[in-house]
Amino acid sequence: MLSYDWITIFITFLGTLFLIGEILVNMRGIFGILGLGFITIYFYSFLSPGMFALMMFVYVFGLVLIIIDGKIINDGTLGTIGAASMLIAVGFSAPNWIAGLYSVIGVILGAFASLLFLKAFKRREMWTKIALKDQLTSDAGYNSMNENHASLQGRTGEAMTDMRPVGTIKIEDEEYSAVTNGHWIQKGSKIKVVSVDGTRLLVKTVES
Repeated sequence: MLSYDWITIFITFLGTLFLIGEILVNMRGIFGILGLGFITIYFYSFLSPGMFALMMFVYVFGLVLIIIDGKIINDGTLGTIGAASMLIAVGFSAPNWIAGLYSVIGVILGAFASLLFLKAFKRREMWTKIALKDQLTSDAGYNSMNENHASLQGRTGEAMTDMRPVGTIKIEDEEYSAVTNGHWIQKGSKIKVVSVDGTRLLVKTVES
């Protein structure tokens, strides 16, 4: 079957689908075994033993970089390098450029298709930061508004700097960054916190 170039798209698709799927969701290694099996078939069918080991290393190394990015760094840099390594491995292992193109397309489609597993299976905790699974809600132990700042609403204080319109205010010996509603407030003026949005304090002058 692998004598047909177009078959490679299905082999690399399934291999990448299950391998990245194992990274995304907790399947106790089942997806990992399936994915590794398909990728092994792909490389073993076209390469000599020496090149087989090399390209398998490059492909798996790409997966490792994606895992490191998701678990530790979370900025996408290593993930991008890892994805490129996987594409290079399958592309250069193909017997001709047409099969190589099909193989690369299979990896790309498999990677995107693996995201569908997130809809059906429990995702690994390492991806909650990137995927923004945990919403910043009070029920989850977060609060979008800093409690200390929230308690400042309605309080009065003094402008420590000229506010044009951003500046520093002082309330009970504590200094905070604040903003006016487009108006300038002179240093030393009495101010009042009229609203709080997160850590953003909106203030206005208070008549003596």
